[in-house]
Amino acid sequence: MAMKIRLARGGSKKRPFYAIVAADSRMPRDGRFIEKLGTYNPMLPKDSEERVKMNMERVKYWLGEGAQPTDRVSRMLEAAGELPKKDRSNPKKGTPGKAAQARAEEKAEKAKAAEEAANAPAEEAPAEEAAAEE
Repeated sequence: MAMKIRLARGGSKKRPFYAIVAADSRMPRDGRFIEKLGTYNPMLPKDSEERVKMNMERVKYWLGEGAQPTDRVSRMLEAAGELPKKDRSNPKKGTPGKAAQARAEEKAEKAKAAEEAANAPAEEAPAEEAAAEE
């Protein structure tokens, strides 16, 4: 049986509350689980002790049995000092999205057009002065 330590959502609409559970990976997210290992309340401030509560003895037991934590749970376990930190790489994190790139291109085109317009009359003005003098 493939075991996972994962979050099971509870709470009402727009008010999430999660239970940290050990469950068979084939079961639905909020479905049947084997044991409740703790809770996670994302509505509380990040520095609150009540935000994440885990029964570390049972978590260690399930990890020893081969249960794989999901990404979010593994981050919680890393913060608790139970798992070693993983190096994560997200090279696309800092790049703007499609809409932002389109806006940047439009802004660059407008700036280029304005620069050309500013340079064009300056070049024509001496020619007009020369024609006026003749």
